[in-house]
Amino acid sequence: MALQNRVTPFGEIVAIPERGMFTGNRGIIHDPATRTLLRRRWASKAWIVCLCAYKGVRRAVMARRSWTELFFLDEATALAAGHRPCFYCRRADAEAFRAAWAAGNRADPPRAAAMDAVLHGERLDRRAKRLHPLPLPVAALPDGTMVASGGDALLMVGGRTLRWGPGGYRDPGTALAPDRLVTPPSTVAALAAGYRPALHPSATP
Repeated sequence: MALQNRVTPFGEIVAIPERGMFTGNRGIIHDPATRTLLRRRWASKAWIVCLCAYKGVRRAVMARRSWTELFFLDEATALAAGHRPCFYCRRADAEAFRAAWAAGNRADPPRAAAMDAVLHGERLDRRAKRLHPLPLPVAALPDGTMVASGGDALLMVGGRTLRWGPGGYRDPGTALAPDRLVTPPSTVAALAAGYRPALHPSATP
């Protein structure tokens, strides 16, 4: 049985078989005795996205009282949910994200805690996912941005939309009308300034 540790673009943590390309965490939010989630969905404002393999370290998932291993289809999914690259296992990506964040948000390069504070306000509406008005026409949004149409999350790539699914992206098949921004606005600004998230292979033609 799949553990409840897969994250959707809307930030929900679900139990599905697909693991995805990245792991990450929001602090300790599970009971290691039962390997199930606690009621809370974060224990820290530092929501990060990490490599699944790093220096040969192997962890038994959700088996000890350490950070709760979460999994994401790809980096665009993690960014949409409100996570950012980890400065420990993904230092080069984290530095690139910070530089793009500063450029896109017209600010000095921030400390990780400062980005976390901004993201925490942008990703949550109390306990629910905060969605935002579209800042630009959909086709003008940068690659890697996620938008919402009804209950669907759509990835922007090359001015077109692809419907997110737990195993990958697919053509929506019918015309949809995205009307809300899923990816936090400050992260969208970083994408517009040149940060390129790692996308699932299904997002490329």
